Amino acid sequence: MNYLAHIYLSGDNDLVTIGNFIADGIKGKQYKTYPKEIQIGILLHRHIDSYTDAHKTFRLSTKRLHEKYGHYSGVIVDILYDHFLAKNWSKYSDVPLNEYVETFYDSLEANFDILPVRIQKMMPYMLADNWLLSYASIEGISRVLNGMNRRTKNRVSMNEAVVELEAFYTEFEKEFSDFFEEVIASSKEKLELIKHQLND
Repeated sequence: MNYLAHIYLSGDNDLVTIGNFIADGIKGKQYKTYPKEIQIGILLHRHIDSYTDAHKTFRLSTKRLHEKYGHYSGVIVDILYDHFLAKNWSKYSDVPLNEYVETFYDSLEANFDILPVRIQKMMPYMLADNWLLSYASIEGISRVLNGMNRRTKNRVSMNEAVVELEAFYTEFEKEFSDFFEEVIASSKEKLELIKHQLND
C-alpha cells in the first residue's frame, strides 16, 4: 500500500495517521521513542505491509508485472492501488478527496517538529505537487512513477508501468476493489488490538 491507502486505513486520529505515514523510515524498535499514538500508527503500518505482501489478490496484480519489473512489481502495484483508491474515493469516504488531503497536509504542518528529517524534506514537494490528490488521474500516477524511476536510477524503467496500467486497467481495478475491502477489515481489527496491547 502506498501513502493514500496507509493514511486512509489509519482511522480518524491525526497522530495515528502520522505514525502510519512516517513508518517506512522507522526501523526496529525506534518506534518506541515516539508518543504512543504515533507508535500505534507505525505498528499498524507494519501490519498493513505484511498483510498486503502475503495477500493472494495483491500477488495476482504483482505477477502481471513481475517479468518486466522484478521485485519492484510490489512497489508499482502499491502506487497503482492508490490510483484506484483516489479514483473511487467516494465509495470509501463521505469527505471529498480534496478536503481529506488538505486536512492531512494541515496535520503534517501542525506536527512538523515530530516528523523524521526525511519527511520534513519531502513535504514541500508533496504539498507543491499535491501528490495525494494527483493519484486520481493517470497523468498523476505517471508523474509518481517517473519520480520513483529517478530515485531508483532507472533500474527497471518503472515509469513505463503506466502502459500496463492502461492495458490491464479493468483487471487491476477489480483486484484493488476485492483486496481493499479485506485490508480495511484487517486494519480495523489490528488497530484495536494494537491499542489494547499498548495501553496494557
